Amino acid sequence: MEIASKGQLRLAFLRWAVVTVPFILLLGFTSARIAPTGSENVWYQMLEKPELTPPDWAFPVAWTTIYVLMGLALAMIINARGSKLRGPALVLFAVQMAANLVWSPLFFGAHQVFWAFVLIGVILVLALATTIAFGRIRTGAAILMLPYLAWLCFAGYLCYQIDQLNPNAETLVPAQSAPQMSI
Repeated sequence: MEIASKGQLRLAFLRWAVVTVPFILLLGFTSARIAPTGSENVWYQMLEKPELTPPDWAFPVAWTTIYVLMGLALAMIINARGSKLRGPALVLFAVQMAANLVWSPLFFGAHQVFWAFVLIGVILVLALATTIAFGRIRTGAAILMLPYLAWLCFAGYLCYQIDQLNPNAETLVPAQSAPQMSI
């Protein structure tokens, strides 16, 4: 039986990270491109937002950082070949990631603020379960998920406040998307 050296294990992790980090970034970028987000979204600009809403530039910076950390955490778990918990942890990760990728189109595209808030709650539960599962395999992977959990809590707060401040948000339709009648 051959045991891998620390250097070999590190190299195997890096090989996975070179795949997982760009993959997670690509998924996040694709989700954000399905419907215009932030200042590119006229509907979003029309919404009344809570005082704690960060500037528009902060969202892509935060999500890019979070997706890089998630990609690294995923690489750690994929590389943990001896763990019997690896399969279930990877399934949890995939399910929470799929739910995460639905959020932007639901909020920015469908204008469903309440359901986007509910979805953040679902994502938070799934991400917490993923973090716990990751922690049972690699503590470092769970630590890398913590900024994501914190951001989800903050995003949930923002979404809830937007829902409260804009009770009819789904009825706000940007002027240029309304059909124009000519007489």
